[in-house]
Amino acid sequence: MKSDLNDEFISTSPLFGGNSSYVEAYYEQYLRDPESVEPSWRDYFKSLNGDGNGSDIAHGPIRDSFVDMQASAGQGASAKSGLSSRAAQKQAGVLQLINHYRSRGHRVADLDPLGLYNPAPLPDLDPAYHGLGEADMDKVFNTGSLYAHDDEMRLRDIIDVCKHVYTGTIGTEYMYITNTEEKRWIQRRLEAGVEHPGLQDSEKLEILRQLTAAEGIERYLHTKYVGQKRFSLEGADSMIPALDELVRSAARHHVDEVVIGMAHRGRLNVLVNILGKAPSELFAEFEGKYDVDELDMSGDVKYHLGFSTDIEIEDERVHLVLAFNPSHLEAVNPVAQGSVKARQVRRHDTAGETVLPVLIHGDASFAGQGIVMETLQLSQAEGYATGGTVHLIVNNQLGFTMQDPITGKQGEMSRTSQYCTDIAKMLEAPVFHVNGDDPEAVVFVTRLAMDYRETFGKDVIVDMICYRRQGHNEADEPAVTQPLMYQKVKSMQTTRMLYAKHLQDLGLIGENGAQELFDAYRDGLDAGKNISRTTLGMVGNEHTVDWDKYRLDKWSNIVDTSVPVETLRRLSASLYDNLPDGFDLHKRVQRIVDDRRKMAAGASRIDWGFAEHMAYASLLDDGFNVRLSGQDSGRGTFFHRHAKIYNQKDGQAFLPLNECSRDGTFFEVNDTLLSEAGVLGFEYGYASADPQTLTIWEAQFGDFVNGAQVIIDQFIASGRAKWGRMCGLTMFLPHGYEGQGPEHSSARLERFLQLCAERHMLVCVPSTPSQWFHLLRQQMVRNLRMPLVVLTPKSLLRHRLSTSTLEDLSDGHFQFVIDDTSGLEPEKVKRVVFCSGKVYYDLYQEREERELDDVALVRIEQLYPFPAEDYAAALARYPNADQIVWCQEEPENQGAWYQIKHRLQVPLEDHHELLYATRPGAATTAVGYHKLHVQQQEAVVEAGLVGGEHLIEKGTVKADPRGKKSGVRSKK
Repeated sequence: MKSDLNDEFISTSPLFGGNSSYVEAYYEQYLRDPESVEPSWRDYFKSLNGDGNGSDIAHGPIRDSFVDMQASAGQGASAKSGLSSRAAQKQAGVLQLINHYRSRGHRVADLDPLGLYNPAPLPDLDPAYHGLGEADMDKVFNTGSLYAHDDEMRLRDIIDVCKHVYTGTIGTEYMYITNTEEKRWIQRRLEAGVEHPGLQDSEKLEILRQLTAAEGIERYLHTKYVGQKRFSLEGADSMIPALDELVRSAARHHVDEVVIGMAHRGRLNVLVNILGKAPSELFAEFEGKYDVDELDMSGDVKYHLGFSTDIEIEDERVHLVLAFNPSHLEAVNPVAQGSVKARQVRRHDTAGETVLPVLIHGDASFAGQGIVMETLQLSQAEGYATGGTVHLIVNNQLGFTMQDPITGKQGEMSRTSQYCTDIAKMLEAPVFHVNGDDPEAVVFVTRLAMDYRETFGKDVIVDMICYRRQGHNEADEPAVTQPLMYQKVKSMQTTRMLYAKHLQDLGLIGENGAQELFDAYRDGLDAGKNISRTTLGMVGNEHTVDWDKYRLDKWSNIVDTSVPVETLRRLSASLYDNLPDGFDLHKRVQRIVDDRRKMAAGASRIDWGFAEHMAYASLLDDGFNVRLSGQDSGRGTFFHRHAKIYNQKDGQAFLPLNECSRDGTFFEVNDTLLSEAGVLGFEYGYASADPQTLTIWEAQFGDFVNGAQVIIDQFIASGRAKWGRMCGLTMFLPHGYEGQGPEHSSARLERFLQLCAERHMLVCVPSTPSQWFHLLRQQMVRNLRMPLVVLTPKSLLRHRLSTSTLEDLSDGHFQFVIDDTSGLEPEKVKRVVFCSGKVYYDLYQEREERELDDVALVRIEQLYPFPAEDYAAALARYPNADQIVWCQEEPENQGAWYQIKHRLQVPLEDHHELLYATRPGAATTAVGYHKLHVQQQEAVVEAGLVGGEHLIEKGTVKADPRGKKSGVRSKK
């Protein structure tokens, strides 16, 4: 068959073995893009490999095959072809030159508006490098896959097209994309419209208006509020027409919402000129015109605040959202993405067509912050994809005070990679570098980026190379560290001035036209009115969330979270009796399912896994959704959950909980990539946009929450205080001292309690399956949305004492405090030990073994907000108890002790002594030697029940020799 194809090819093709250089180049083009070569060539290249995949054939065999053709066809073949070997080599050189411009033209593009970067010439963009000389410039060559006006053009015209497209004020990186359709789409858009942007006169005038607004607000603020920080956009003015184009493109694509995440650079400009915030409101923030006595939150600086509104543009109504963001720059990336995902799910939009995420970055932070990579990696992951994000990088070539060159020498400045965008290549996302002082080019690539996102549902990068006219802030002096750059900046005309001159040369505006626009904009600011963007306010639609009804309850309100036994059994049957036909469970999972059937029947006590499933199932039955994310959360790190089960025959996954769904509710579990900060930020964003979904992030071990501390500090713990943002995010943090070392013991309880104030977050340590059940239901049933931090168990998941009954689920509610349930006579009790979590069971077992009838054990299940009334009531039950002990597994300087001891002291009387039993203070959370762990745990229990190393009385430390053995403290 292959021989027949060769014979046919020889008889129909003008090329023979002597033209092997041309063939090699043509084969290289085939490898890049099979669709770009002639069908007969494509069929031949495919035939060279037995499996039809020509990409496995090296260049040498291709060339050799044509030499063999020449030998078999005779020396007269060249004459018959009509194309000499030298002409074929020239043609091959032209095709190679075109592809080198596509691959490498960006390296010499005119990208730096300051003109400080002078790229070295690239040899492979020199025609001579490809065997082409001056004598060839007026010769006509085939243009190959170049989307030019003609199939054949003079060489000088081909080069002009390539230079214009690939080395002008736009430099494009896309040849690393493996998807041929995507590459050809980009080539067609770049090369076919050689007169890129091809904008209408009205569009050019609109760009000038946007540039006028961008410069106008900055100059106005600079003169009116001298010395106040605003993180000016000056030097990156083209960002405003770029964002305006994004919004217009979104409207043309019938996008309902645009969610923007950005840091502080240019934020005030965007608020006024893109979202339409009233200048009068902004000025009031600068002037501090608010009544401190009427504030219900601590607030934040004006360049961190968010905003949302509806606008009418391109005959479409679009809802615009600017996400709140702290100064942790890129931390907003996953938060904005999570908000987008929730909004898309609310619209049943699986393709991401209705809500557009836009992320605006700084060049230094995009290259330098790991959360950028985490967010990019989430972009196509199941449960996290949002249909592609448009990334706009405001590349001011200056990271704080460190110069960050757009290209050039690597490793000398603030990054190793050539471009700040190189990290995006892992997604094969196209990158459009563009000179910020060519606003038409900026608008063109922005439109191109938006169209790409809508066509392929993938991320795309616009890297706008610009500069920073002011310092990092307006009080900074950048010339101290960058004298040459700022000598140049001071001599630069603004982008508006340059573009106004361009339009004046075109005859689109008169000599005074630009100034008239500027004056009109300033007059609007003086009147406190926005003449750049008119908004409709918060119009709302059927997808708008009314958050007011989630502010009705207080944390201390007791809500009924019980579920009738009949309902629990019905839900259990839906879970465990409706597996698909032929579904073969793993034998260990089958035993768990069988055990849960017994629990539902009342034949055995229920464990944590069953209680958790019943909480989810009943919430689904009540009309709520459940979204659970984390590393290995489907199965459960401790082989306890099995919310996602797998057919052992074919590996297919099944979610039994969705059998409990009602009226469109859903259960979703995502086994996430190995990320904490990115995923937790995403889930926070999701929960802040959807109060009807129990949104849960689970750490594989509680210790791993360390990797997401910025999200906890800047968003979860303080979002309500800074921005008034309500959020019902739930965090599962496995916690407990099991002898697994310092990285698998502690969820850093003390850090959460240290962040707690203003009753903005719940921190709970449930000790029984029923408490777990009621706590999860309470998070949704209560008309209040606040973050919930749950220190979840590890060994207790299968502890013989840590069980509940079915009736415990069908009756009651979450208990803030659980008093001693062992039947002690309260009057005999001399010592009351308060504790939380796993240590209770260690204390209980030791007490029973010692037959101590004068020690009561009381569990505090909610550590914040501290249940002072319930604590005092429990304490009052033991009138003869003199010793009040707080016992914890954690070291003295960690855990809850130092965060709650003042609360424990409040109801104490003169006869009470407040003691504590802990491990000794330590730099790590736990010891790494199991034997030492066991000794310490035994000593903690003994100290809790009967005393320990040190007693502090009246400021004098008295040593107890037993302490040297135990390494445990029991203090007043």
